[in-house]
Amino acid sequence: MDADRATRTEATLRKADVVMAPERLGAMHQTRISFVRTLIRKMAQQQWKVSKQEWQLCPQGFGHVIYKLATPHHVYHLVVFCNEIADYERNDRVIAEKWDVTFALVYGYVDESLLEKLRSNVPLQEAGRNPNNVLVLARANKSVRVFEHIVSHLAKGVQPNPKDLAEVCYILRTTAVYGNGKFGIADFKLLEKNPDFEQSFSAQMCAVYLLRSFSLDWVNYLATQRGGEQATKLHRELQRYLGVGNATGLGMAPYLINHPCTVDQWMTTRETALAAVLACATEAGKFAPLQALLQKAIRHLEQIMTINETQQKLNAIAVGELKHMHENLATLVAQSQSWGDLLADSQHLSLETQEILLACLMELYPELVDVYQEQMNCDETLSLPSGKKIQNLLLTLEKNYRWAINTDFSLAENQYWFWYRSQDKEEPRLGVRGEEPGDDRESLLDIGRQANRLYHALLEQAPELSLVEFLVQYPQYRTIARRVWTMGHKAMGDIQMNVLHKASLPMHLLRCKLSMFGATTFDPRSDRWVRVTFFQGAPLLDEIHSQTAQDDWLFPLLPNLNELLNNDQPLGSKGL
Repeated sequence: MDADRATRTEATLRKADVVMAPERLGAMHQTRISFVRTLIRKMAQQQWKVSKQEWQLCPQGFGHVIYKLATPHHVYHLVVFCNEIADYERNDRVIAEKWDVTFALVYGYVDESLLEKLRSNVPLQEAGRNPNNVLVLARANKSVRVFEHIVSHLAKGVQPNPKDLAEVCYILRTTAVYGNGKFGIADFKLLEKNPDFEQSFSAQMCAVYLLRSFSLDWVNYLATQRGGEQATKLHRELQRYLGVGNATGLGMAPYLINHPCTVDQWMTTRETALAAVLACATEAGKFAPLQALLQKAIRHLEQIMTINETQQKLNAIAVGELKHMHENLATLVAQSQSWGDLLADSQHLSLETQEILLACLMELYPELVDVYQEQMNCDETLSLPSGKKIQNLLLTLEKNYRWAINTDFSLAENQYWFWYRSQDKEEPRLGVRGEEPGDDRESLLDIGRQANRLYHALLEQAPELSLVEFLVQYPQYRTIARRVWTMGHKAMGDIQMNVLHKASLPMHLLRCKLSMFGATTFDPRSDRWVRVTFFQGAPLLDEIHSQTAQDDWLFPLLPNLNELLNNDQPLGSKGL
């Protein structure tokens, strides 16, 4: 199937060396078929119902809450435990032992016996052992400043200052969302034929979306407990603006390297949907919506608050380029016969701008794009067919792995880093080769170097020699040979990045995966970890089934002043 797909789409998809270049992956944005967008559409179209089953919190907000999720096929429950912890115990690292909130998405019903079992294990996270009807296990911490700002203002009957909320964009920040069999919970195999969560990461995304609803209910509840009759609820526009934060570090990067077929599937599906849009002739009816989307993207970037100077510069460059594009869009569209022409004429712009334009164009054609949203799964088997010769694998390497075989790994800069897993911190780490201990336990993420070594080993053999004979004699190349053959015959193939290079940025890998999930508001805190927001701008639970609800929350924006003032609810003392 994958080979057929590659043949069928090769002429229309952008080239792999363009799409899979690390710098472009590091500029990706949410699109219509990012996982969060797909989930909300599915919930709306299939009329999923969410209700509060239990709200057992004390006036200080500690205890447990249970939400019921009913789909046309099954029933699930999100069980949330709120725990009192000291400020010094609040840590986003994987080694943390306490969190403000821990939660689990459970298949089926939760009786008293199961609730007590969850109460004893879910707050322990990795240290606990949960039953296999738990689909997702996760934890989150408060953004303490924003949490207190919201509750204190609502308790006084006034709305919080929107600008203060924009500095963070969430109330709770997840630090890990586990699925796929970890710590006793259900393996993904159990979901492969489940029509609700058969797509990768859909159960995790659903748990996070329900957590977002809990975070909003939580601050409204605490405001009432603190302020009594004078308290007010958070304005709906502000509720919609807030998502769920996520702190992601190096731990996410190995996933993309260790699951190359999945990454190829994601990127090929995205590129196939894009190709369908780019093939469309430009039309007058799409001009105004595109102009509105570009304006929205400009405002979104201007509202992002990041401490990272590099990201600040990238955002500023993109804003300038997008403003110029917005002002001259009529001329640019008139000069283009197709949307592909418009994108091609934008190749001189920054990658941030190009990727924003790509996302906007896909937004214009839901009827073409959304049909691909259920095509994110794949067979991850890496295989090497029988009967192949040395020359067959050499041709594959020379066609699709030039980025690896043209790299001189004798140069120190090309193998500057080594990846390893910290025994104390239980996290992936980067070490400097020759300067730091641990390279004898290096993680095998060096795909470029392995492909390079395989290539030079093959060059020393007779072209007609059977690959089987070669691999029997040199078994150390079996794994990389299977990978090169499999990925070399896919449309996008491997990420074209030497992760050992001194200047390589793991942030590119993090952003690629987070964008496919549907994250927004990228705020790198260093070159190794980033804060983002999920479901920012998404419809609220009671809006999903509304006829007026719009699937247009690309590039979420702060509510404007008039929307808030017209609600007759006073703003915080700082105003806007």
